[in-house]
Amino acid sequence: HDVNITISKDSAFNENADKVIRWASVVILFITMVSLGCTMEISKIKNYLIKPKGVAIAVGAQYGIMPLTAFCFAKLFQLSPMESLSALICGCCPGGNLSNIFALALEGDMNLSIVMTACSTALGLGMMPLLLYLYSQGISNLAEYVPFTNITIAMIMNLVPCGIGILINYRVPQYSKIITQVCANSCTECATAFIQQFNKQEVTLNKSEATFTLFLQNIAFTAALMPLTGFICGYILSTLFHKYHVHICPLFLSCRRTVSMEVGCQNIQLCTTILKVAFPAELIGQLYFFPVIYIVFQIVEALILIVLFRCHQRLRPSLKGK
Repeated sequence: HDVNITISKDSAFNENADKVIRWASVVILFITMVSLGCTMEISKIKNYLIKPKGVAIAVGAQYGIMPLTAFCFAKLFQLSPMESLSALICGCCPGGNLSNIFALALEGDMNLSIVMTACSTALGLGMMPLLLYLYSQGISNLAEYVPFTNITIAMIMNLVPCGIGILINYRVPQYSKIITQVCANSCTECATAFIQQFNKQEVTLNKSEATFTLFLQNIAFTAALMPLTGFICGYILSTLFHKYHVHICPLFLSCRRTVSMEVGCQNIQLCTTILKVAFPAELIGQLYFFPVIYIVFQIVEALILIVLFRCHQRLRPSLKGK
């Protein structure tokens, strides 16, 4: 009862805060995708599209492994339909910009990383609604909650600014670095907004401590295992491809590390934007926590892999750059 009273008193404030964060998410995503486009060169895109070995593996794994992983963990941890939907949306998202940063830290192939992110983003326009439709059929009462039209619109919002960024880099490349710097600031604002939203809703959504603890456990296990599965499977698949096609299309260690990061890193900004734009606040509710928890585990696990890689490089310097 106390929780209901709290929600009633703060309903007007929460509604305004929700609108602010909803539009802030859209603006920040737009700036981020323009920035991503500004880092791309048409000539390099053509080269990787002509020989798309790494791109094909990463994109195939991105839309094959991650949605299946989200679906399996939703079943394994017996998530509710709405909890499952939140996990599936995250699993069906294209590769995120963090993969480019992590690939750089792992001394990966940056051109390959950026092209993979761009290709998975472009394909996401069709793949994300399709995969959500297919996997939602396997979870009872889930398909009715999926707003396919709104999700498609959100994907277009994601793809168009990326194209604008590519055009800017092609026509007026001197502005690319400025836009990239703006993106860095916007990412900080985005993280701050998500943390503030999490803190505000923590009390109002905590109807009972036991229920909320169980919710966090199920979501935390799912959010922790999904990126780790992506990292491992991405590296294994690219290694197997290299082993059996080494004479035709070799994938060196730097490329394999890049593919691993691309598969394991989801576009959490897109996920949160879809949740904010496609769903009413009263429906999505506490499920907005999932992307926040997911990105924490995604970053922590990637940082652990980076530290292990750096230690390995120090112990075996002869392998550096291979």
